[in-house]
Amino acid sequence: MRMRAPWQKEPRENRMRFKYVLVVLVASTAYVLGARAGEERYTEITRAATRYWNDPKLKKVRARAEKALDTAAKAVRKKFS
Repeated sequence: MRMRAPWQKEPRENRMRFKYVLVVLVASTAYVLGARAGEERYTEITRAATRYWNDPKLKKVRARAEKALDTAAKAVRKKFS
């Protein structure tokens, strides 16, 4: 193995290995931190969506929309039958 002078660049393999280790370290840290925050945010979003979906006003609107859709479907079936 040759010794290199301090002003020479280090071998390419060592630089690439360092970059690879750095990328893996950053990615794993981001994943862990994101997973922790993500679970809390996911729970918050699902609770809000459930509250919204079960809101009595929205239930009435959904029922009206379903009724209008049924009426329109019957009219289409009658016209094309």
